[in-house]
Amino acid sequence: MKLRGVSSLPKRLPPLEGRAVRVRFLPELSAGSRKLYSRQRYGQPVYAGTFIRKRQIVLDRELQRRPKELARILVHELFHFVWVRLGNPVRRSYHAVLLREWKQHARGELGWSAELRKARLPRHLRSDASRAKWRDYACESFCDSAAWLYSGVLRHQEFTLAERHRQRRAAWFRQTFGKAGIPI
Repeated sequence: MKLRGVSSLPKRLPPLEGRAVRVRFLPELSAGSRKLYSRQRYGQPVYAGTFIRKRQIVLDRELQRRPKELARILVHELFHFVWVRLGNPVRRSYHAVLLREWKQHARGELGWSAELRKARLPRHLRSDASRAKWRDYACESFCDSAAWLYSGVLRHQEFTLAERHRQRRAAWFRQTFGKAGIPI
């Protein structure tokens, strides 16, 4: 099946390297208790879920009618696979970008998933619990930043991070991945 909005992604993304990731669509997705549901009145409505070990992404069928949103969300979900394969030194360098923003009191984000987690962070990141929340935020921020950078969606109501911070993140992605393959 050819999907509008997704066919041009290979031109915008650096090459992805790794085993295939299966993508499928289900209607009316929701998530709760760390599970994904279809056509169930349980949990929060979501557009997607990613299963790293199964190498699978499940997208809400509604996205087939919204090509730009499909591209943005698909890139976000693909970059969850990238995050787990980056290695600690690369993840730490992304954390450093975020920590600089944090110290500068940067507001906004590049997607609601990161925005939501950022809003839940305590001002002082000292406890083990706050470090776990920081790692969760960093992962979502990474995926939202990749979606902003590579999906081809130029404007979106969820893109609220200041331009100078966006450009610093874009520079990090270019320096980190360049034209080399990205592990998924």
